Amino acid sequence: MLCARGLGGLRARAAPLRPGRAGLGGLGAGIRARGVSTSWSPVGAAFNVKPQGRRLDLFGERRGLFGVPELSSPEGFRIAQENALRKTDLLVERARCTPPGPQTVLIFDELSDSLCRVADLADFVKIAHPEPAFREAAEEACRSIGTVVEKLNTNVELYQSLQKLLADEKLMDSLDPETRRVAELFMFDFEISGIHLDKEKRKRAVDLNVKILDLSSTFLMGTNFPTKIEKHLLPAHIHHNFVFTGDHVMIDGLHAEAPDDLVREAAYKIFLYPNADQLKCLEELLSSRDLLAKLVGYSTYSHRALQGTIAKNPETVMEFLEKLSDKLSERTVKDFEMIRGMKMKLNPQNSELMPWDPPYYSGVIRAERYNIEPSLYCPFFSLGACMEGLNILFNKLLGISLYAEQPAKGEVWCEDVRKLAVVHESEGLLGYIYCDFFQRADKPHQDCHFTIRGGRLKEDGDYQLPVVVLMLNLPHSSRNLPTLLTPGMMENLFHEMGHAMHSMLGRTRYQHVTGTRCPTDFAEVPSILMEYFANDYRVVNQFARHYQTGQSLPKNMVSRLCESKKVCAAADMQLQVFYATLDQIYHGKHPLRKSTTDILKETQEKFYGLPYVPNTAWQLRFSHLVGYGAKYYSYLMSRAVASMVWKECFLQDPFNRYASEVSFC
Repeated sequence: MLCARGLGGLRARAAPLRPGRAGLGGLGAGIRARGVSTSWSPVGAAFNVKPQGRRLDLFGERRGLFGVPELSSPEGFRIAQENALRKTDLLVERARCTPPGPQTVLIFDELSDSLCRVADLADFVKIAHPEPAFREAAEEACRSIGTVVEKLNTNVELYQSLQKLLADEKLMDSLDPETRRVAELFMFDFEISGIHLDKEKRKRAVDLNVKILDLSSTFLMGTNFPTKIEKHLLPAHIHHNFVFTGDHVMIDGLHAEAPDDLVREAAYKIFLYPNADQLKCLEELLSSRDLLAKLVGYSTYSHRALQGTIAKNPETVMEFLEKLSDKLSERTVKDFEMIRGMKMKLNPQNSELMPWDPPYYSGVIRAERYNIEPSLYCPFFSLGACMEGLNILFNKLLGISLYAEQPAKGEVWCEDVRKLAVVHESEGLLGYIYCDFFQRADKPHQDCHFTIRGGRLKEDGDYQLPVVVLMLNLPHSSRNLPTLLTPGMMENLFHEMGHAMHSMLGRTRYQHVTGTRCPTDFAEVPSILMEYFANDYRVVNQFARHYQTGQSLPKNMVSRLCESKKVCAAADMQLQVFYATLDQIYHGKHPLRKSTTDILKETQEKFYGLPYVPNTAWQLRFSHLVGYGAKYYSYLMSRAVASMVWKECFLQDPFNRYASEVSFC
């Protein structure tokens, strides 16, 4: 599409992204290096203290969210949207009147950028801003810009201006490879949107796309919505595990780590109890996607969605998933036997293995076998120490330093959001990362990366710096205690920072293909690669220090932690195979031969092995059906690629500078 959306999923949500990425220095001397600011401060200290209250400034100007002047109030979204649409009209006219050539591609990319800069920002604000008025205004902007994008993707005159360029073989041969590729991608967007259809069918395609946007937004909200039941329906002795509102209990998750079997069982059955409205929304979403795919010439939505990916088609994806499942099957059975044995040992009266058991009992096995109680590790992983560790790693690998910068008034949506400047030793300032790391009411329980603004080379020779947000859900520091991370939280932080570095380093001339705007089944490679660094003692030893004594984390503790990750790894991966397969079936041939719940039951028992629980509908909480529709397999494929990169490039030396510049840039 003209507007290439940012990345975020299981730990990061992701929208369809586009191929094409150049190295850090690939833009040549046309980009002027940014200088170093004296207002920057060391990154570690900035995260181990509470943010200082901003100086009382009664007369200072509010800059607006992310420094966008219009966004100092919710009404600013309407102004930003109107400005973007006015600029869009001018650029469409320019595209129509400009003779075919490289300028055509530049105009298309500027058109894409003007829309993305509102839509991507609004995409984040609508789910993360603490004020309802901002969220509602952002939601409306998303819908409005999304509608315009779909109309542009079926605009015949705009299409013809690009077609003239692609039809001129001599002219195309004269373009540099990046410009040629971006031109082809814009044409691809027209084709999958139905530009070849007659006027009536093009309008139908636009209407379906807008309907899909609305259904996606509604479904996504429903996946996180808590379930409310009367408190007398729960045994009194487990009430303290849940949140109460009057006479009701709010179940807002699966409580997968709760030691009490009954708590996990209750949470699973209640949180996953079918919601009729959410079920109807999912069915309409899947049906609308199928109708759109067929309208524009594809047999299934999966065939349409996988165009332009590494896998290319659903047949390849299913072959990959089935082969992986076959290779995992014996080890998965052994894992389940081991988990069942632990449950029998701790709860002999109720030893049947159920879907709510593996996360907890596999953790018990790891802790017992390797003595890796998280509380033993947390003191060594203060947030400040982990951020300094990332800073050290990026400096050694890439010549990059992270500096904390004080945001202006109104620039951030919550006072505990930190702003980082990303600075390269020779290129200067590369971009900004806003770190929304701490828990707050109504914040989504997901670790995510969001693109707010993509990088691109502007006409004046300056480079438009990328801006991203990393969103985590970490506990706040207290007066005497910094924020301490469990090993899992530390790994998640490294994962998400991998996405951020991809955005900073994936510098291209065109924002349409910048950073994480690459094939979805490659987009997770840098982030998963960062997990390997997070589990290597040579890296961890650079930063893991006890927050009180300064003692280094003993090597044997890191070794035990790494070994423990192999416990029940097959069962964990088999669960991901099940999710990915379910996603493929839902986006395969329609009408579906059974209900979505019956398909869930059948697929779970075939590809996972644990029994389906009656009166549950896990698919209604499967948020990735929105951002990763027909592409959930990407996590598994990216993990396979990241594993190969680690073994080939970093296993011998995790600080291999040459290998890192090839891998990340």
